[in-house]
Amino acid sequence: MTTTLQGHALALLNRLARADWPDRFKLRKPLEGLLLRGSRAGFRLAGRRSAHGSTRPLLSGPAELFDLSLSEEQQLLRDMLAPFAVEVMRPAALEADAQGNLPPALRAQAAALGLVHYGVPESMGGLAGGPTALTTALLAETLAQGDLSLAAALLQPLSAAHCLRRWSSTEQQQRWLPALLHEDAPHYALAIHEPQVLADPARPATRARKRGGQYRLDGEKCLVLQGGDAEYLIVSAQCSDGPALFRVPADTDGLSRQPEPAMGLKACATTRIRLRQVKVERDARLAGRGFDHRVFLDLSALGWCALAVGTCQAALDYVIAYCNDRHAFGEPISHRQGVAFSIADMAIELEGMRLLLWRACARADRGLDFQEQAWRARLFCSEHAPRIGSAAVQLLGGHGFTQEHPVERWYRDLRAVGVLNGAMPL
Repeated sequence: MTTTLQGHALALLNRLARADWPDRFKLRKPLEGLLLRGSRAGFRLAGRRSAHGSTRPLLSGPAELFDLSLSEEQQLLRDMLAPFAVEVMRPAALEADAQGNLPPALRAQAAALGLVHYGVPESMGGLAGGPTALTTALLAETLAQGDLSLAAALLQPLSAAHCLRRWSSTEQQQRWLPALLHEDAPHYALAIHEPQVLADPARPATRARKRGGQYRLDGEKCLVLQGGDAEYLIVSAQCSDGPALFRVPADTDGLSRQPEPAMGLKACATTRIRLRQVKVERDARLAGRGFDHRVFLDLSALGWCALAVGTCQAALDYVIAYCNDRHAFGEPISHRQGVAFSIADMAIELEGMRLLLWRACARADRGLDFQEQAWRARLFCSEHAPRIGSAAVQLLGGHGFTQEHPVERWYRDLRAVGVLNGAMPL
């Protein structure tokens, strides 16, 4: 598997060599350096495997239950994505927010990075060699430092790959997953959230009824990220034996879509999906063993927490620089206790969010029960992420209300963390 992994790294390097956008943003050397170092890491892992007979999977993270140190591969991944987030995503975010969609050029640039590879097993051409919750959380956190809405949109293919890898059968994986690695890979969207008052994602109102060799789906989904452009939808529905996930072609008869603009997440082009007697083959149901709908929702909650942590980190960094540069009465406003204490509170709350997130992910990667930890992380993030966003707006004063600075957009996007369910499983 290590030699296969090395080959994938070299293939990504070849794709990167054909692209011109890394030169425009002065990112070619960092990206090539990461991939080359990843290839050399493959040789080292191969040596360890031959010497000791086994080695820790590439993306499994530290072996301990909860260790704040990152593996070499995880740190390399963050080093690669950080400049992309700040130098490529953040400048594109304002126009994407105004246009209400993901720019095609940015989608192509993200595809060149091979993000979806981290959701496809090594045996099928990807880079996922073991548990990936913490690594995917780090990936989402880093991208969200560029922009939360763009990060959520760009991560939809990876989230779909995680769903198919975790909960589809071996035969389904062989048919569906390799296609995600192609340059013309089909677009996926996850349709989980429902518009009913007091809707419970653990008990979907959307129904799936068996009729001969088919299922018939009836229901409605709201705030589906990138739902208008998706070629396939992963839909949660209630069956006679409990909740299940279905892979549904978006052009199926009885399925309709319409735009559903929201307060934030503008670049995600949120969509309303209606299913009326939608017929799908029985094989459309993800049929892997051990599917647990609660685990799916918990992993999705952690995905949103990761996006919140990254965006709050961006807000904190932005506010610190702004308050150090902004002068009043002959000194930086950061010298004022009221300002300094507010920034300190932001940093403390952010660190609490990150620790809760990482601990829940570490337990998930170890195969331990993590429902309580995921719930704590979601509750804490949904409360404190908007508070951090609001504090950032407040500290910028009148500038925080304008689109000249990104904090007003980050504040709007952070409100989604406590509202949406599903759509971002790690």
